[in-house]
Amino acid sequence: MLPADDQALPDEPKKGRGSVSNRASRRFDTPDAYRISDGWDAQPNEDFEQSDARTVLEVDSSRTIITFNTSPDVGFDRSINPYKGCEHGCIYCFARPTHAYLGLSPGLDFETRIFRKPDAPELLRAELSNRNYRPAAIQLGINTDAYQPSERTERLTRRILEVLAEFEHPVGLLTRSALIQRDIDILAPMAAKGLLKTGVSITTLDRHLARLMEPRAATPAKRIETIRALSAAGIPVTVMSAPVIPGLTCHELESILEAAAEAGAERAGMTIIRLPYEIKSLFEEWLRAHRPDRAERVLSLIRQCRDGKLNHAEFGLRMTGTGQYAQMIHDRFALAIKRYGLDKPRRRLDTSRFRRDPGQMSLF
Repeated sequence: MLPADDQALPDEPKKGRGSVSNRASRRFDTPDAYRISDGWDAQPNEDFEQSDARTVLEVDSSRTIITFNTSPDVGFDRSINPYKGCEHGCIYCFARPTHAYLGLSPGLDFETRIFRKPDAPELLRAELSNRNYRPAAIQLGINTDAYQPSERTERLTRRILEVLAEFEHPVGLLTRSALIQRDIDILAPMAAKGLLKTGVSITTLDRHLARLMEPRAATPAKRIETIRALSAAGIPVTVMSAPVIPGLTCHELESILEAAAEAGAERAGMTIIRLPYEIKSLFEEWLRAHRPDRAERVLSLIRQCRDGKLNHAEFGLRMTGTGQYAQMIHDRFALAIKRYGLDKPRRRLDTSRFRRDPGQMSLF
C-alpha cells in the first residue's frame, strides 16, 4: 500500500550520488519506493541517509561475455561490460534504464547495486578460442565504465585486458576514470602493436558542477592528467565531449577540446544529451534540485535539439539531435577540432595479429 501524501518525505540530493530519488520503472509495473517519516528524521544525527546509499556488489551470472549489436549509430559490433550499473553516478547516463530490466530502479539502485562478472576473463578466453569466432575490435566498458571505483578491488578489467593482450585482440576503451593509468603497463605494448585505442570523456571542466552531475567519476583535472599520461606512454587518446548539455555545459565545448589537445589527445568526438525512458524524469529531478534557476531553460534547449521532445529514439538522430541549436553546436565542434588539431586520421586497429590459441607456436 502506498503511503499517504502527508507521510511521504520529499526526495533530497544525497552526498556522493547523482540520482535524487530511487523511483522504480513503471515500464515493468514495479512499485515505487518511498521514504517514510518514522520520527527518526527529527533527530540531530543525519548519518542514516549515507548508510542508505552504500554500494553493494552482486554477481552477474551471465554465461557469455561478448555482446554483439547491429546499431548503425556506433562504430563497433561487439562490446564487453564487466559491470552492470555504475558507481560514477552520472545523472545523464544512457545505461540507467538497463537496471529496470532487473526489477531495480534506474535511479539510486543503478549507482549502488553493482553486478559484476567474476568469471569474465575465463568466459572471454573460451569465446576467443572458439573456432567460429572472427576477430573485430571489441569496445570494453561502453555501456557502464570498466574503470568505475569497484574495479580497484575487483580487477576484472585488468584481467580482461591480460586475456586480450595474450590473444593479441584489438580493443577500444572509453572511461571517465583516472584508474586506467594503472594498466598502462598492458595498454602501452598493445598500442604499439596497433591493438588499442582509448577515449576519455569530459562533460565539464567545472569541478563543482562535475561533483554534482557525475559525483564518483574522476575530477575534470584528473581526466586531463589521464589524457596526458596515456599520450606520453604512446597510447592514442580521443577526447569525448559527451554529452553536451545545452544551456548547462555547451559553452565549455571549446575549452574542453583545447585542454584535451594541449594534454596530447589526437582526436575528439561529441554527442548531444539524450534522455530515453526513465532518464527524462531523473535528469529533470536533478536539474530542479541542483540548478533550479536554469532548469526550464535547459529543458527547453534540449527540446529544441529533439524536435520538441527530450529524446530521439531514431537511428541517425539520437546521438546528433536536430534543429538550429544542435547544428550550431556541431558547427562549433567542427571549427574547434580543426583549430586544435583534433581532426587527425582515424586509426584502424589491427585484427591480423589475432591468435586463437596463444599457447601454440607458429610453424612459420
